[in-house]
Amino acid sequence: MATTNDLKNGMVLNLEGQLWTVVEFQHVKPGKGPAFVRTKLKNVMSGKTVDKTFNAGTKVETSNVDRRTMQYLYKDGDDFVFMDGKTFEQLNVHSDVVGTSADYMLENQDAVVATHEGTPLFVELPASVELTITYTEPGLQGDRSTGGTKPATLETGAQIQVPLFLETGTKVKVDTRDGSYLSRVN
Repeated sequence: MATTNDLKNGMVLNLEGQLWTVVEFQHVKPGKGPAFVRTKLKNVMSGKTVDKTFNAGTKVETSNVDRRTMQYLYKDGDDFVFMDGKTFEQLNVHSDVVGTSADYMLENQDAVVATHEGTPLFVELPASVELTITYTEPGLQGDRSTGGTKPATLETGAQIQVPLFLETGTKVKVDTRDGSYLSRVN
């Protein structure tokens, strides 16, 4: 148990039998009335985000979530197989749990796998990854009708928008949170 004064980003709460991750929190002390804590919570299983307000000092139940850095090995049917680098224990994570992270994962890449009582909850990739463009149309000089971007297919199969000057075979840095192009890698 913890109080709302102990909340931190990334903390996992057990509210009404469901696990919620604290995305944002703000302590508010209005001029009139008691203090309260305004939070943005994300459901660990469904990914749904809600805003919830707690009175300051309210007790909330926390959950122990084990976050381990694991190496992604390979895809096995609908499961992704990860290995703990210290214990060499392998963990199968269903594609529903991996979600959109699969678009930016290469074999032998490290990722943080969060589990609760042995059940995989989510997979967290670094904020950005470096991937190679496997196909994109050649950009035409002076063609700005599409806002200066064009679709490109990455080595993982994901499609992103990239600037017109990039060509097939170029290595790019991609934001794993929203799939946006960040920069070219030399």
